[in-house]
Amino acid sequence: MTVAHYEAEQAQLPGQAELDAQKPIRDVNLEQQQGFTELDRIAIWVTDRVGTMQFFFIIAVWTLVWLAWNTVGPRELRFDPAPAFVLWLFISNLIQIHLMPLIMVGQNLQDRYAELRAEADFEVNKKAEAEVGMILSHLSHQNDLMLEILRRVEGMEKVRSR
Repeated sequence: MTVAHYEAEQAQLPGQAELDAQKPIRDVNLEQQQGFTELDRIAIWVTDRVGTMQFFFIIAVWTLVWLAWNTVGPRELRFDPAPAFVLWLFISNLIQIHLMPLIMVGQNLQDRYAELRAEADFEVNKKAEAEVGMILSHLSHQNDLMLEILRRVEGMEKVRSR
């Protein structure tokens, strides 16, 4: 293998410049933040707060206090008498009716973000695969060169030993 042959093969290998020229890696966090309207941000904020154990405990404590007060509290101060608890049912249903669609909107927005992240991960993986392929090709080429060098060295040693 001659130097000219080596240079010709080397020129055929993809270079780092070619890999860098590929589509740049996206910042999906920035894309997500720029794509949100103010209402989207409110929906995400509510979804993040309502979907926590703290919110669950607040609702559970509120319900227990409400039911206990209206069951065993002073009779003249009870405002939603047992066993119907009509006001409690009305308020609970009102909260549910308003939170359910808002949570669904927030989850849809979070799903869109997850899809953006998945697309970005796929792009990174494709770029990494191309880089690994380039490195493996380069290593294979180096192995071929080292074998060629070893063959030449062995040939020179045979000539010297005669």
